[in-house]
Amino acid sequence: MRLLHTSDWHLGRAFHRVNMLDAQAEFVRHVVTTVRERGVDAVVVSGDVYDRAVPPLAAVELFDDALHRLADLGVPTMMISGNHDSARRLGVGAGLIGRAGIHLRTDPVACGTPVVLSDTHGDVAFYGLPYLEPALVKDEFMVEQAGHEAVLTAAMDRVRADLATRAPGTRSVVLAHVFVTGGESSDSERDITVGGVAAVPAGVFEGVDYVALGHLHGSQTLGERIRYSGSPLAYSFSEAGHRKSMWLVDLGADGSVTAERLDCPVPRPLARIRGRLEGLLEDPELARHEEAWVEATLTDPVRPAEPMARLAERFPHTLSLVFEPERAPEEPGASYARRLEGRSDQEIAEDFVAHVRGSGPDERERLVLQDAFDAARADAAVREVAR
Repeated sequence: MRLLHTSDWHLGRAFHRVNMLDAQAEFVRHVVTTVRERGVDAVVVSGDVYDRAVPPLAAVELFDDALHRLADLGVPTMMISGNHDSARRLGVGAGLIGRAGIHLRTDPVACGTPVVLSDTHGDVAFYGLPYLEPALVKDEFMVEQAGHEAVLTAAMDRVRADLATRAPGTRSVVLAHVFVTGGESSDSERDITVGGVAAVPAGVFEGVDYVALGHLHGSQTLGERIRYSGSPLAYSFSEAGHRKSMWLVDLGADGSVTAERLDCPVPRPLARIRGRLEGLLEDPELARHEEAWVEATLTDPVRPAEPMARLAERFPHTLSLVFEPERAPEEPGASYARRLEGRSDQEIAEDFVAHVRGSGPDERERLVLQDAFDAARADAAVREVAR
């Protein structure tokens, strides 16, 4: 049986204020084309279909379009809710939608109830484990301590118990939205440590043939049978080095796994550049980034004037500007109180301006600071008299 494993669509999410809906729609078209052209037997989407619990209408319309396109193919699709989704909202109408071959698994109660498909070699049982927030599901799974490993282990115990009742040779696929030990995270994933230690060991998935993971945005392999597909689009500059892709997985008659990585459409490449402004504007090596979405880190000791406007002349798609000025190291071991000792309010304020901007205030700015301090002292004196 041939599976297409994807996850973390995050429909409705922007990238540094850039609307990504067109790129997300292009990805949906890419999924449909891949299913048709590569003879896919089942699609699995491992959570974070939406970017937030109450998605914008345009994102809901795109999801609706995706459901219709997938249903029209006649290829079964399994989807689970992730930590960004509202499980209740995503699961509305799941029974009816399931009749069209789109199987939404958003209720933890159903972890041990699979969608069973068949090929010439027998049955394949697909188990959907939606994101399990420990504090919310610990009673359902009857665990004493609300931790990710405890609830996921309990959910997998239900999977193994159901699998044991099925015909010998039944193959198994688990969809899960979780942070597995050994995975590499990025800046665009929402922290899931609220319910305890986030990472769970890969060993909790023992006994199944393939584990289709979601949550981490970088495509990665944690073992022959355990993979993250990653997000189809980049949602932070920490993903500049990612190759965005899906897994085309062939599940053999004996449960063996062969996986091929398929690239996703890239709306625009990402680039992180660093250096002094003049150097970034003149360096011929950076010509390859002129059409990329750019994050620029400026190291000028003094913050240059209008840096974003000047960068945009060469890199018109600059989206993020970071300042990390090169400065001489401060006296080691000197406490903050010691550095301020004997200094006036005016001097402290001027030092702060220099620290933030890289250069101290000019004469006009010093007068503004002086007027502000004089006004503050006068106000304090009036309030003191009023007492």
